[in-house]
Amino acid sequence: MIILGLTGSIGMGKSTTARLFMEAGVPVYDADAAVHSLYEGEAAPAIEAAFPGTTVGGRVDRALLSAQVVHDPKAMRRLEGIVHPMLGASRQKFLDDAERAGAPVAVVDVPLLYETGGEKRVDAVVVVTTSPEIQRQRILARDNMTGEKLDAILARQLPDADKRKRADFLVDTSHGLDPVRVRIRDILAEAARLPQRRT
Repeated sequence: MIILGLTGSIGMGKSTTARLFMEAGVPVYDADAAVHSLYEGEAAPAIEAAFPGTTVGGRVDRALLSAQVVHDPKAMRRLEGIVHPMLGASRQKFLDDAERAGAPVAVVDVPLLYETGGEKRVDAVVVVTTSPEIQRQRILARDNMTGEKLDAILARQLPDADKRKRADFLVDTSHGLDPVRVRIRDILAEAARLPQRRT
């Protein structure tokens, strides 16, 4: 089974692209959704112990947690130290299940793929991109998003230009869904012929 890493900066259309991979019959592991589910259960006690006052009713309150870690790189690393091993286990279970089901290709959707060295765990990387204008427009249209919050998020992400340079495949979401569907079809045809290169 070939594993594709799907990544892209905030506002690039990565979630939509992941959905279109699923539409094409490809199993997709959503790292963000997995984090949400860990915050709802397994990770909550350890996060509360490390960051007191960040859980409500046994679940992590993302806003309270964000307030404690977003401007503090040390705290962010401590949080990642708790969450990443649990995430790794859930990702491995997903991949084992997909392989057992006979999937020729699986996608792991990881926003910070390059930032966490995740490209070593996949066979090829798909980077989702758009123009800086469209990106900013999409993000600032979101609820509770401010220019300051956006800058803090972008500061943690590898610049789009760097991701594009390192990508095996690019998906440009600037022109609607149909070109993305066509691109996904092409990527899947090529992926089937790829050698495994993950370590």
